Amino acid sequence: MTGQRSDARRNYQRILAVAEAEVAAHGAEASQEQIARIAGVGSATVRRHFPTRRALLEAVFQERIEALCEDAHRLSTTADGRTALLEWLHALVRYAVSARGFASLLSYEPPTEEPSPNSCGSRIEAAGNPLLQRAVRDKAVAPHVTFHDLLTLATGIALATEHHKDPTTQADRLFRLAVEGLSPEHGTAGRPGNSNSWALGTERAPSERI
Repeated sequence: MTGQRSDARRNYQRILAVAEAEVAAHGAEASQEQIARIAGVGSATVRRHFPTRRALLEAVFQERIEALCEDAHRLSTTADGRTALLEWLHALVRYAVSARGFASLLSYEPPTEEPSPNSCGSRIEAAGNPLLQRAVRDKAVAPHVTFHDLLTLATGIALATEHHKDPTTQADRLFRLAVEGLSPEHGTAGRPGNSNSWALGTERAPSERI
């Protein structure tokens, strides 16, 4: 039995290492059959360890999910609630842009009445929602904004820019547009030459609150 458990652990680690490389190369649609072939195991072995594509992606992005949760906890001590929320949301957008497949993983989880407490979306919401609620209490964010709204915004920006020649810059620009608004008095997000001028920590007038 001990030998079988050791073999299973080795298979798991080998499959996960291959999956990380394949997802980085091909995104969320990376072939599980190809992963099995490269790892030198059968497709049934892959599915035994990762019964669904979402389970496989959650394992691949485990460290990123943990990092986002740690970021949220760290930012909870930031003096300004709006700054804390926007810094964290910006980090979420950048994670989703930099890691192929991560935005797809998040978009797999629409809001449900009884979400799994261990799912990727639930863990990220548990970490980030206190930042949103604090910003709402500070009247820096409109009370009708939900955490799912923010998650949809982040994943939408990432998915829309993943094939752009400079996805990070384009995602930053769209994020600024979403935060600052489309009206000209709401900032410089849409102006040429200002792609790197926006900082999340800068002060804004009440009219620029999200």
